[in-house]
Amino acid sequence: MTIKEIQEEIIDEFSMFDDWMERYEYIIELGKSLPIIDETHKLDENLIKGCQSKVWLYSELENDTIKFTADSDAILTKGIVALLLRVYSNQKPVDILGATTDFIDEIGLKEHLSPTRANGLVSMIKYIKMYAIAQQTKLAN
Repeated sequence: MTIKEIQEEIIDEFSMFDDWMERYEYIIELGKSLPIIDETHKLDENLIKGCQSKVWLYSELENDTIKFTADSDAILTKGIVALLLRVYSNQKPVDILGATTDFIDEIGLKEHLSPTRANGLVSMIKYIKMYAIAQQTKLAN
């Protein structure tokens, strides 16, 4: 699936919920399904700066797509990162770099987060894009 198709799917899923408590519960459930990051990748260099909780993000290039793994010590944050990885993992770096994050506004996520969590969300996206730039550079060489 393309990034846009996955984003549309997420927008459709969130539209099924009546209120934000149900959406928070869904995000937490997504976090529980996040594949466990290898403990060897839980290093300071993989910690996302700007997040209130600890978030580790690791990427590796498989063929010409980036596979992300992540973890967090906070259940809601773990769900948010799971949502982002669903969109951006197993995609080509060039597609990640060209993708918008409009779906986050469309589901109303940022406006329903505390300011520090919203900053963390922005930091997670920034790191995903930085990894994509780094991997795209490897592909170009």
